[in-house]
Amino acid sequence: MLMVGTEWLVDAAGCRAKALHDVDVLREVFTRIIANLNLHPLGEALWHQFPPPGGVTGLLMLSESHLACHTYPEFGVATFNLYCCRARPAWAWDEQLTELLGATSVMVRVVERPLLATPQPQLKLTSLDDSLAHDSLHVARANALGGGER
Repeated sequence: MLMVGTEWLVDAAGCRAKALHDVDVLREVFTRIIANLNLHPLGEALWHQFPPPGGVTGLLMLSESHLACHTYPEFGVATFNLYCCRARPAWAWDEQLTELLGATSVMVRVVERPLLATPQPQLKLTSLDDSLAHDSLHVARANALGGGER
């Protein structure tokens, strides 16, 4: 089966609140992912730091697709999403997020995105009379339900 991409959905819990509010720490996570997986950024990452106790949202467009993170210092949680349209090896999410964020638990879900065969739309040619009959039936139904044209 032809695959159009792989998506990693990563949840890290038990993280240090200070690390989850620190853009530089999260930038280092992105830097390691990019270097270790040989990814190709299409520009600079965008970062938004929410006022305390909120966390950080980061987004980076890649030639392979994207990398995103959302952190919740008030809960000690960070979530990451990496989507790649080309095969990549597994990354050491557990070890890296434990080192950089202090995560005590890391769950990684991998979603393979297959190329699904889609049925080709069938063209149906109708005559003007068929279209008018359909419209008349629609108006009659609407009138019977009390919602006729006004």
